[in-house]
Amino acid sequence: MMSTVSTTPFQLRRDSFGKLVITLETGEEYVGITPVRAFPIQAPTKGISLVRDGGKEVAWIDDLATMPEDIRTLISDEIGGREFIPEIINIKDVSSFATPCTWYVTTDRGDTEFVLKLDEDIRRIGEASLLVADSHGINFLVRDMFKIDKHSRKILDRFL
Repeated sequence: MMSTVSTTPFQLRRDSFGKLVITLETGEEYVGITPVRAFPIQAPTKGISLVRDGGKEVAWIDDLATMPEDIRTLISDEIGGREFIPEIINIKDVSSFATPCTWYVTTDRGDTEFVLKLDEDIRRIGEASLLVADSHGINFLVRDMFKIDKHSRKILDRFL
């Protein structure tokens, strides 16, 4: 049964084991709910499906920003625990403009370095966003390559 937030309210809480529990207006309760973003890069707060075991959707959230604070917090915490996509704020340097090479970057989680194995490990997402995969499979996000600083943009241009 699928329900929309605008017409069917629900309650969301954590049980004693830390699992998300949803209680629908009908009284149906599901333990172990997983929030799944429809568009994690381009619209991270819009289109969130709440699914139970087996991937069956039990509720849909059009926009997380319109939800009560407690539900926003529970969902954001749950997604944050599963997703790890640091956002590149600045590219300080690269060891070479030929791959493989080491990138030295500042992310929203601090300074780090990673190895870019192939030029193809930089993928465009929409008009302005990029996903950069390191040699270990960790994805780094460049949210808007046109708004990043000039030095970083010059480095990106060499690889695109």
